[in-house]
Amino acid sequence: MSYYAYPTSAMLGDYIRSAAGLIPATAILAGLPLGSITTTVLGSFAALFAGFGVRTIIRHGTRFEMTESALRTSGLRRAAIVWGELDRMKLAYYSTRRDRRDGWMQLELRSGRSSLRLDSRITGFTELVEVSARAAEARDLVLSPATLANLAALGVRLSAADSTTQAARDCV
Repeated sequence: MSYYAYPTSAMLGDYIRSAAGLIPATAILAGLPLGSITTTVLGSFAALFAGFGVRTIIRHGTRFEMTESALRTSGLRRAAIVWGELDRMKLAYYSTRRDRRDGWMQLELRSGRSSLRLDSRITGFTELVEVSARAAEARDLVLSPATLANLAALGVRLSAADSTTQAARDCV
C-alpha cells in the first residue's frame, strides 16, 4: 500500500493565484460604490477566483491510497478506481510555452462511474502513471497515440506485443 498527496509547495502557486484575484475584487466591491454592471463583472471575477480557491483546498486535502486492487481517495472528494474495472486512461501534456519545454502532465482515470484526474505535481506521479498503464495494459484498453507518447516520455514502456497490437488498432 502506498500513499500520495499534493505537497504544500506544489499548491502554493494556486493559493496565491486565487488570493491575487479574490482579494482585490472583493476589496473593490466592499469599498467603492459601483454600478450594477461593474458590480456584476467584479462579482463574477470574485466568484471565479473563490471557486478556484475552493478547488485548490479540496485538491490539497485529498489523499490517495494505492493498493494492488485499486486507487482510492480520502478527503472531501472520495472516489475509487478499481484496477480490474479500469475503462479509461488518458495521459495528457499541457505546455506553457510554444517550444513545449515547460508544462505539466495530467492523468485521467475512469472505472465505471468513478473518475480521477491527477496532475504531475503530486508526489509519486510517475509511479501512479506506471501502475495505471500496467492496469490499462492488463485490461487491453486502447490508448491514444498522445497517451502512448507521453508514457514513453516518462519512461513507461508497455510490452512489445501489446504495443504492436496497439499500433495496429490505431491504424484501423
